[in-house]
Amino acid sequence: QVQLVESGGGLVQAGGSLRLSCAASGRTFRTYRLGWFRQAPGKEREFVATITWSGYSTYADSMKGRFTISRDNAKNTVYLQMNSLKPEDTAVYSCAAALGPFTTTPVSYWGQGTQVTVSS
Repeated sequence: QVQLVESGGGLVQAGGSLRLSCAASGRTFRTYRLGWFRQAPGKEREFVATITWSGYSTYADSMKGRFTISRDNAKNTVYLQMNSLKPEDTAVYSCAAALGPFTTTPVSYWGQGTQVTVSS
């Protein structure tokens, strides 16, 4: 069992930055890839980024260069640093854990989500 708790969302002006955190609990934490999805109002959930235990990361094309995912295994925490934020980045950002690549493996656990709002 893995529990995921996000924090760090909020309101920021366009061009600003936010860092999201996802604290994970559970003895099998290192087994899972962790990552982030987001869902904007009226839109489908979309993949943002993922990272393995060893630190290998992948990103959605639209986030490359602006978002950075990182992982502190000692703290069981994954981070999403978001820079140069745009109004279209406004969404609920959810942390997720899966046993394999997010593109081919169902998500096993979800966090409750944290709201990010970017004003123009």
